[in-house]
Amino acid sequence: MPTTATAATRRKKTSRKLDEAPLIPILARKVREIEAKAQRGKLGPTNRVKFQVIAFLVREERARVRVADDFTDAARVELLKRLDGVATILAKTAARDTSLIQLLEADQATSPVAKRMRRDWLLESGAELAPEELIITDAAPVQAPVVPAALADRQVTPPAVESRQLANPFLAPDLTPRANTTPRRRLDGWELMGPLYKAFESGAGGSSATMELPAVPEYDHVSPKGLEVMVHQSRLLEAVRAGHRSFLLADEPGLGKTAQSVLAASIADSYPLLVVVPNVVKMNWAREVERWTPQRRATVIQGDGADIDAFADVFIVNYEILDRHLSWLGSIGLRGMVVDEAHFIKNLTSQRSQNVLALASRIRERVRDPLMMALTGTPLINDVEDFDAIWRFLGWTTGDKPGDELMRKLDDTGLTPADKAFYSEARDAVISMGIVRRKKKDVAADLPDKLIADLPVQLDDEYGRGIREAERELGERLAAKYRRIIEARGDRGDARSLSRANGEIDEDIVRLVATGELEESKAAGTSGDNVFTMVRKIGGAKAQLAADYAVQLQRSVGKVVFFAKHIDVMDQAEEHFAASGIRYVSIRGDQTTPARQQAIDDFNGDEEVGIAVCSLTAAGVGLNLQAASNVVLAELSWTSAEQTQAIDRVHRIGQDEPVTAWRIIAAHTIDTKIAELIDQKQGLAARALDGEATEISASESVQVAALMHLLREALEA
Repeated sequence: MPTTATAATRRKKTSRKLDEAPLIPILARKVREIEAKAQRGKLGPTNRVKFQVIAFLVREERARVRVADDFTDAARVELLKRLDGVATILAKTAARDTSLIQLLEADQATSPVAKRMRRDWLLESGAELAPEELIITDAAPVQAPVVPAALADRQVTPPAVESRQLANPFLAPDLTPRANTTPRRRLDGWELMGPLYKAFESGAGGSSATMELPAVPEYDHVSPKGLEVMVHQSRLLEAVRAGHRSFLLADEPGLGKTAQSVLAASIADSYPLLVVVPNVVKMNWAREVERWTPQRRATVIQGDGADIDAFADVFIVNYEILDRHLSWLGSIGLRGMVVDEAHFIKNLTSQRSQNVLALASRIRERVRDPLMMALTGTPLINDVEDFDAIWRFLGWTTGDKPGDELMRKLDDTGLTPADKAFYSEARDAVISMGIVRRKKKDVAADLPDKLIADLPVQLDDEYGRGIREAERELGERLAAKYRRIIEARGDRGDARSLSRANGEIDEDIVRLVATGELEESKAAGTSGDNVFTMVRKIGGAKAQLAADYAVQLQRSVGKVVFFAKHIDVMDQAEEHFAASGIRYVSIRGDQTTPARQQAIDDFNGDEEVGIAVCSLTAAGVGLNLQAASNVVLAELSWTSAEQTQAIDRVHRIGQDEPVTAWRIIAAHTIDTKIAELIDQKQGLAARALDGEATEISASESVQVAALMHLLREALEA
C-alpha cells in the first residue's frame, strides 16, 4: 500500500475535483457500521480489516486535504472536522475493544484483502487509480504448524500410539491428482466475506438453509440390525454416498446429528476419524459409534491418553485436552474430523479454536477429500460472523476470502456484490457447500410440542429487598456517569443537544456507559456490585423457591430436569431435594466422564431417581435426558442458544410427551428484563438459517442491553 505522502501527491493528479471530498461520506458510513458491530462485542475478522482501512484512508485523506491548494480555508477546516469525527468514532470503538489499537498503526492495512477494500472504496468515491493499484494479487499462503511453539512442551505421545506407528510406519500415499494452480477468477478482485455474511444476516433468498439433498433411498442399507435411520437422516447419508464430504450439520437439537455423523464416516470410509466434543458427551459418542457401526472400534482419550486403543477407528477427545495431543493426532493419518457443538470454536482468538483449525488444515493438506463435519444446532449465538470459524474448519473460506470451490460457485453466478441479486445467489452458493438445517416441526411431525412457561416469583424477604436496592444503586451509579459525560460535552446548540435539554435520553451515551460498565464488571469478576454478582444473588434468592417448585412438579408428573448456572444454587437445590426425600442425580462440570455417564444412565433408567440437577453450562449440550418431559430453569442464561440447548436435552427424537420448560423469574428485578431480552434474540438464527422474515433485535449483547435498561430506569425515575 502506498505511503500517505505519495498517495496524497498522486491523488492530486487525478481527475477528481479537489473542491469535493466524496470519500468522506463513504468513510462516515463505514465507520458507523463498524461502531454498530463493535457494540455487540469484539469485531470479527472482516470488520477488523474494515477498521484498518478506514484508519488508513482517514490519514491519507487528511494529508490530501491539508496540501490541496484549491480549498478555501473554511472548506479545509470543515473537511478536517468531518475527518476528525470519523477518527473519534474509531477511537471510541478501539476503547471498547483494545485489541483494535494495534490496527491503527500506519503500516497495518497491507494485506491483499485490505488493499482490495481500500481500492473499492476509492473507486466508489470517483478517484482514478494507477494500474498497479487496480490489480492486487494474493500473497502465497503460509502453512501454520499443527503444534504452536507455546504448546510444544505439553505434547504427549501415548505408548499405544507409538506401537501403532511402529506397526505401520508408512502412511498410504494419497495419489489423487491435484490442481497445481488456481485459475484467476472474475471475482478475485472483490472483497467477498462481508457480502457473504450480509447475505445470511438479511436472510436473502427467504428459504431454509439446507443444501439440495438426494431423494430417500428405497432401502435402508446403512443401519445395523434392529435400528433404522429416519428419513431426514437417510437423505444426508445419500449425499455422502454421492461424494459430498463437508457439512455444517445444523439440524435443531434432538434430531440425531451424532448418528448421522457416525454413519457418514462409515459410508465415506473416513478412518481413522477424529471426533472433538465437549467433555460431557465423550462416553455417549463412544456408545453411538458402537451402536450404529458395531464393526468399528472407538476409543475415548482421557488425560494423557495412557489407556487409549491406538488401533481404534475413531478417536474421541474433548476440547479441553486436545492441546496436548496435537502432535500425534496430526501425524497418525486421520482421514476425517467431526467437531461436535461447533459453536464452541467461534472465538478465533481462543487456543481451543486454533487447535481445531490447525488439525483440520493438516488433514486437508494430507488427504484429498476428507470427511469434515461441524455439528451444532445453534451455529449463531450473537452475530452472523459466528459462521467464520466453522467455515474455516470446513475449508470453505480462509477467513480473508472464499476457498477455491466456493469462489468458483460465486463466480458462476455472473454477479458481483454491486448487484442486488448477488446476495441471494451467494447465500445459495454457501448453502450448497454443505449446510444442512432441518427443524423438528418439519422432519419429526409426531414430536410433541414444546412450551416455555414463565413463573414469576416474589422476593419479599430482606434478601430480596437488598437485591432491589442494589439494582437501584447500580442504576444511579450508571446515571451519574451518564450525567458527567453530558456535562462534559456541554450544549453545542445542535439538534442532539437541544433534545437532551428537553429531557430526551441520548441513546449513544447510554450505550457507551453500559458498555464501559460491562467491561469493568468483567474485570472485577465476582467482587463488587456489578451485573454479574447481581444476577448471581438473584439466582441464590430464587434457589429455594425453584427447588420447591421442582419437588411439587416431580410428585405430580414424574421425572424433572433442574438447570442452574451457579454451583451454590445447585447445592441449595440438592439439599432441598434430599430433605424432601427425593432421589436425585447431579451432572456437573467437575465430574469424571464415567461418573457423569452413570448419573445420566441412572436418571433415564432408574424409576426411583426423580430429579436430575444439571449445570446449565456443563450439561446443556449433547445429553439425552428424555426420560423427563418437564424442565425447571432456576436461573437464566445470557444467550437464547444456551437456553434452547438446555431445553432440548428433553425435547428430542424419542420423546412422546409434550415438553414444558418452567422459567423461574424474580419479579420486579433485572431478571424480568433478561428473560425478555433472551426471547428477543431468537431472530438472528431464524432469519439466517430458516429464511424467516423475523425482526432482528438490537445489536447489543444481553448484558449490555440489561445495563442500558437499568440506566434508562434511573434516568426516568
